[in-house]
This record gives sequence, structure tokens and C-alpha cells, in this order.
Amino acid sequence: MEYDEKLARFRQAHLNPFNKELGPRQHEQRASEEAPEVASEEALLELPPGEPEFCCTERVMDLGLSEDHFSRPVLRQAIEECKQVILELPEQSEKQKDAVVRLIHLRLKLQELKDPNEDEPNIRVLLEHRFYKEKSKSVKQTCDKCNTIIWGLIQTWYTCTGCYYRCHSKCLNLISKPCVRSKVSHQAEYELNICPETGLDSQDYRCAECRAPISLRGVPSEARQCDYTGQYYCSHCHWNDLAVIPARIVHNWDFEPRKVSRSSMRYLALMVSRPVLRLREINPLLFNYVEELVEIRKLRQDILLMKPYFITCKEAMEARLLLQLQDRQHFVENDEMYSVQDLLDAHTGRLSCSLTETHTLFAKHIKLDCERCQAKGFVCELCREGDVLFPFDSHTSVCTDCSAVFHRDCYYDNSTTCPKCARLTLRKQSLFQEPGPDVEP
Repeated sequence: MEYDEKLARFRQAHLNPFNKELGPRQHEQRASEEAPEVASEEALLELPPGEPEFCCTERVMDLGLSEDHFSRPVLRQAIEECKQVILELPEQSEKQKDAVVRLIHLRLKLQELKDPNEDEPNIRVLLEHRFYKEKSKSVKQTCDKCNTIIWGLIQTWYTCTGCYYRCHSKCLNLISKPCVRSKVSHQAEYELNICPETGLDSQDYRCAECRAPISLRGVPSEARQCDYTGQYYCSHCHWNDLAVIPARIVHNWDFEPRKVSRSSMRYLALMVSRPVLRLREINPLLFNYVEELVEIRKLRQDILLMKPYFITCKEAMEARLLLQLQDRQHFVENDEMYSVQDLLDAHTGRLSCSLTETHTLFAKHIKLDCERCQAKGFVCELCREGDVLFPFDSHTSVCTDCSAVFHRDCYYDNSTTCPKCARLTLRKQSLFQEPGPDVEP
């Protein structure tokens, strides 16, 4: 009802419906004041041919805001004429600014009257991209294809849910690069050579992504090198984004961000939490020079030794203690694989602190809080003295064959074999020993 009343008032007064500051009486007063202006505008139409055409701009801009502005063809015609008027008016003039405001109003009204069946689809699939139509009108973004601003108020734009590629709806069919998420899913590995440059001649002096002509002189387009791939890109595909390079981390322990292309930046962002780096194979000497990695490796090994206690403990399963590491699930699976995020946190010291807290929580449950876990402890069979031992204690050693736990000093000072291993060997021999001849069948 409120909308119908406004529409009725508007049709009676023939006024701009977007001017909401005036009341009904003020609308009537303004309508009477604008009557002479309409007459003067009609008089302006009779000016000699030498006069500039933009003198009748008010009348042109009113087209589409009159009582029949709900007609979509009329709105489209008014938008085109308003565009032409904006081009003809003097730059930075008040009339041109008013015309731009009118153009925005017309486009908004056309958007309101648009048939829902004609709307662009919410989801578009293209080159393994899964584009989702954005509804935000106020966020200012940049199109990854044409490198221009996306005006969300009057333009439709899409974002890939996989690699977060953003572009105008008109640029969708111009995209030639597949989604980086598919590469991460099919081939999750890093380039571990530091900036493997091959030269512009190997690229035929063209951008590695869009194949546009480039050169180091900047003619016709500047060649920008990606520090991750070592290849050269044009200014549309390389925005001088900064990212840490995995190869420089594992070889040099270097975390300084360097310039990378847009596609490399997306790939590195998607791969940052994936545990694909086996440091012992890539650079085993790194543990000799980085003390933080040695401490982290010891904590991870202790957590793996605690895992069997939690799997067989009802209280631990109910408390979901292993979910303390749900963001780094690979820490409860092995002690060899690392992600780039793990190395970043190790460099800043956050990983060591968080792992120490988790290690303390796990050890407290096993050694103090849970009687069932305490019952699974060991007694040193070499000295038979001291408290109950656990394999993750710092002063213990574990037999590699039978997993028995001993004091470290007792284990290395004892020159005989492991008592438990000897006992198991005798038991196996007694089981497989054949009965003597004097034994009755």
C-alpha cells in the first residue's frame, strides 16, 4: 500500500520519484514552480541550429522518470539518451554530474523491473571454474581478466568458488586459464627449484599465460618475472603480488616475499596448508641448522606415541582430544610431512608453542587424569626401580623390536639383549618344540 500511494502521488505531480525529502504539500509547490521551467525548456527547443544541443538536457534526462517510466523499452531508450547527453555535456560540470546520477537511477529502476527469467544464472561452470554470482553491491573489487574495477552497484560479477577468480559477467567467455583448484587436486606438488628461469626466447617473447607480446623494454607490454615459476608475464597476468616461495624456504630457510604472477599466487594460496613437503628427503641438512625444526620433530614423534593410548581410551574419545590437532591432521599420521604453513609458523615460533601446549595436555591425560591410560605404562625390567614409564617420556628409550620401555641409562648401559625380547623368543621356541620320543601320543 505504501508503494501504491507513492506511485499515485508521483503520477499526479509528475515529479522525480527518487526525491524522498519532499512531503505531499512540498511536491505540489515544487510542481507549480517547475511549470515555468517546462515552458522555458519548450522555448529552448526553438533555438537556432547553431546553439549547442545540450541545452535541452533536462528534458532528455526526464525521459524514463515520467509517469510511463515503468515501461522497460522506454527505460532502455532513456538510458541510451542519458549516456549520449553525458558525453555532450562539459566535463566536470554540475549538469554532467546530475546526468550521471539520473543514469544510475534509471539503471536501478531497470534492474528492479527485470524479468527474473532473464536473470543471469547464479552458477556458471567454465574451464573447471565454478563461478558463483556475487550479490554484494558495495565491495570494490578488480576484474582478474580485464584488470578494471568491478562496480558492483551497476555491474554483475562472478567469483570462482575454487580459486577465487573474480571477473565481470561480460569477461566470463574470454577466460582462457583453467581453474587452479583442479591443478591442486590432480597434481599437488611444488616447484622446488629456485626461480627456474629459461629466458624470454623460450616463451617466444610472449606472456606465459595469455600469450600477449612482451619485452623487457616495455614495448608493447612490460615483461614481469614470476619468482615461483621463473617465467615472464604481461602486466594483466602479473600484478606484482608478493608471496613466500616454497623452494627458497626448504633450501635457504628464506621467508622473504617475492613477486609472483596471479595464477602462481592463487596456486600458492591453495597449497599453503597441504602437507606435501618431505623435508628429510628434500633437504636433510636443514634440521642441523634450524633448532625449531628439531624441537617440532620431537614433539610430533611424542604425539604419535600418545595416539594409541587415545584410540583405546573411552574418556579420550569422548573428550575428542585428538581434535586439538584437527587443523594439522597430518601431525597425528606421520612425523615427516610438512606444509608451507607449518614452516611459516615454525619460523615465527607459533607452531612450537601450540605443539607444546597440546603435548602437555595429552601427557596430563595419560599420566594423571586417566587410570586406564596409566595402567598401560611400563616398568623398567633392567633396574626394576622408579616410577611408571611411558614411551614419550624424555628420559626413556624404546626397544625397536618389542616396544618395551626402559630408562635411557639402563638401556644403553646394559650389554645384554632386551629382557622382553628374550622372553618372547623362549616362548616361541617352546611352542614350536617337537615332543620327545618318550612322550605318549
